[in-house]
Amino acid sequence: MTYDPTTTGAAAIPAAPVAAAPAIREPLHAPVAHLVRGGVIEGIHHGSVVVLGADGEVELQLGDIEAAFYPRSALKPVQAVAMLRAGLPLDGELLSLAAASHSGEERHLAGARRILQLAGAAEDDLRNVTDMPYDPAVRDAWIREGRQPSRLAQNCSGKHAAMLYTCKLNGWSLDDYLDPAHPLQQAIAEIVEDLTGQAIARVTVDGCGAPLFSVSLHGLARALARVTTAAEGTPERTVADAMRDHAEMASGTGRDVAELMRAVPGLLTKDGFEGVQVAALPDGRAVAVKISDGADRARVPVTAAALARAGVDPAALTAFAGAPLLGGGHVVGHVRPARALDPLAETTDG
Repeated sequence: MTYDPTTTGAAAIPAAPVAAAPAIREPLHAPVAHLVRGGVIEGIHHGSVVVLGADGEVELQLGDIEAAFYPRSALKPVQAVAMLRAGLPLDGELLSLAAASHSGEERHLAGARRILQLAGAAEDDLRNVTDMPYDPAVRDAWIREGRQPSRLAQNCSGKHAAMLYTCKLNGWSLDDYLDPAHPLQQAIAEIVEDLTGQAIARVTVDGCGAPLFSVSLHGLARALARVTTAAEGTPERTVADAMRDHAEMASGTGRDVAELMRAVPGLLTKDGFEGVQVAALPDGRAVAVKISDGADRARVPVTAAALARAGVDPAALTAFAGAPLLGGGHVVGHVRPARALDPLAETTDG
């Protein structure tokens, strides 16, 4: 995939060699979390986990960290970096929103409108799908008020508005900006390969309608580590700072992603549909998680356990240890990381 910044007005992007694309195969997932009820393992969540040290070396791997998979929205920080490299002038709250899977709160909608205004574009120019707000409480309020699904309410509207703005600045066409052959998507694909360090295995369509690039779990962790360790003033560091400083714009009020960034100083983290999460610290330590069945109830405690294995103080992660299981209104169990991920975990606790 090629992208010539001299023909688009974007800043020069240094070429970097990339490894071969990850293999497309059935992932060899491993048990990563147990559903323990009344002292008995009632269910097992399989998945894959990678923990990178500050030197970029793999310190822990479970399952299959090299198979091709779709990061879903966990790739949005990388997409935002690509747009900044192509000249997008956003920072702060609006840049955080450009990398967001937002909850559909009014501040998120207002931010997306502001980006569209800066681009001289309208909501009708967006090509993402229409949807109700992602947050259940916000969605319920919309239903009570009789409001209809919209492109702005869809959780990727900030990214799509930023894509339109990037296209306007570069003189690229707007009506086909989601085509994988469009200059914008070619520029994004190049940065995905640059930061993950590997060729893209396959391109498909994400839920919002944007191109979705398949890489490996290892590559995803490596990409976010490169984002958080970048020098001040670079597009990577600008994205990291925006998301960390405005965590609720990158997700929403009360969302586990925002709360995790508040709990662990300097942490940058992003979730994605189908049980994906990636997180990295300023020194380059990073983790990436894929839950094979897409279960959020396993994603959060597995991510917390992986961060503890990366050296984060477990005391800062207690709120993310796993939601309790109820029986008759009483706590009778929990979702716990598997012993291979958390050697201190009890696999048959009540």
